[in-house]
Amino acid sequence: MDRYDLVAIGAGPGGYVCAIRAAQLGLNVALIEKNPTLGGTCLNIGCIPSKALLESSELLVSARDHFSVHGISVGTPAIDIETMQGRKTKIVEELVGGVAMLMKKNKVTVLTGRGELKAADLVAVHGDDGTTEIGASAVVLAMGSAAVELPFMPFDGQRIISSTEALALTKVPKSLLVVGAGAVGLELGSVWARLGAEVTVVEFLPQITPFADKQIAGSLQRSLAAQGLDIRLSTKVTAAKVLKTGVKVTVENAKGESGDLKVDTVLVAVGRRPVSSGTGLEAIGITINSGGRVTIDEQFRTNIPNVYAIGDLVEGPMLAHKAEDEGVAVAEILAGKPGHVNYDVIPSVVYTDPELAMVGQTEAQLKDAGIAFNTGRFMFRANGRAKALGQEEGMVKILADKTTDKILGVHMVGPRVSELIAEAVAVMEFHGSAEDLARTCHAHPTLSEVVKEAAMAAAKRAIHS
Repeated sequence: MDRYDLVAIGAGPGGYVCAIRAAQLGLNVALIEKNPTLGGTCLNIGCIPSKALLESSELLVSARDHFSVHGISVGTPAIDIETMQGRKTKIVEELVGGVAMLMKKNKVTVLTGRGELKAADLVAVHGDDGTTEIGASAVVLAMGSAAVELPFMPFDGQRIISSTEALALTKVPKSLLVVGAGAVGLELGSVWARLGAEVTVVEFLPQITPFADKQIAGSLQRSLAAQGLDIRLSTKVTAAKVLKTGVKVTVENAKGESGDLKVDTVLVAVGRRPVSSGTGLEAIGITINSGGRVTIDEQFRTNIPNVYAIGDLVEGPMLAHKAEDEGVAVAEILAGKPGHVNYDVIPSVVYTDPELAMVGQTEAQLKDAGIAFNTGRFMFRANGRAKALGQEEGMVKILADKTTDKILGVHMVGPRVSELIAEAVAVMEFHGSAEDLARTCHAHPTLSEVVKEAAMAAAKRAIHS
């Protein structure tokens, strides 16, 4: 029986990054993945394919609605869904192929099959050719998550779909109901709205992107509504019936008023759940909390010696970059080095147009905690680069401690803020202040100047507003 220093179960961003880092540190590593390709949900049916379709659909809108102001005439652009989907597939194939090459480069043994814990130091791999067992000095659980299914509206892959099917549609639905106004629902709703679908979004809570700053979320909602998305807040789905020609969905608002919607397709995007079934966790006694998450300590250890857990399986936001950082931390701990993740500075992004990005605490959270803070805001419409790009919507908001000036939260909505948020994360990682950011020279003209001006505004000394 082969034996390894580390066996990682699940080859998503958490598992494969953990495997690479552990191999770099000299450990003998095996990586188990039940699917034929590596990369997990993120690379195969999540982060990457969605961004490819978002980019394609944004370009369509630019050509149709915005090229003319630049003096560019292209006529009426046509949509070729097959080509669009083919481009997406090629991007995914290149990236998952790249991960496979990284495994070879780092001498990580890849085993295809379902990993099942038989003991703290014994893992069975159930593959197409039968079952094999391998020994492990340490096991890292990184099986990820799956889309939550509503009990009265199960996925059928045709009319009632998850994000997986929404990324692979071969034609534009005439009408699409999106249940859930989080990142997944808004991003995929945006894609199909741009391509011509009539999109309605229903959200149980009174705010889209419920994790975000209220002002920033409100700004994004107004923008999406202007783009044609019909967003209904404080609204829930109470029933659904699949018909030959679509789906009849009953919705109810906060006043208890009900009504029916007839749509071609329903995308359920109400969240994700940890995936742990069939992996032997219960059989060997690993503690799982009421939310289905594996319980770990500050070193990512479960209650079973030598078994660790990361990513969507454990508490915290279900984000690929959070899983990656945890994977690196576990690998370093197993190699005898300090491993740590600062959960206070994990950024979140919604890749709509405009984008939303945030890190740290919101105004509401700071008020609830009784923390006094200063607020600095700056609008993209006052930025030269944003005007040149023709993308003037949105703002950057910086929240800084009233006494120490330490940055406590940064919230953005606007063009390419998914890239701008990294600067805020870096400053916050080193406990920086708004003044530190404000006194950092930013190239002109760039979108990043909006971040600097917001930091200056926290001390009421913004130059351009």
